[in-house]
Amino acid sequence: MTYVIAEPCIGVKDASCVDVCPVDCIHPAPTEPDFEIMAQLYIDPDECIDCGACEPECPVFAIFAEDAVPDQWVGYTQINADYYKR
Repeated sequence: MTYVIAEPCIGVKDASCVDVCPVDCIHPAPTEPDFEIMAQLYIDPDECIDCGACEPECPVFAIFAEDAVPDQWVGYTQINADYYKR
């Protein structure tokens, strides 16, 4: 299982989640070149260790455990994975 960032992150990209991630699996970080051009942040499903540290840090409640993503945002599981395939 992994965590997923969903629609509420779009246009917000608070990055509090980036700061608390112990394995740096959330990108793009504010220091990365594509931070400004990406609409949201993404969690790498292969790197995520399922610690859950990011979830309570999100001010817009955009982060969910993979098995708890609301139905209207279930597609974001694949969107997060696809970001790391590019």
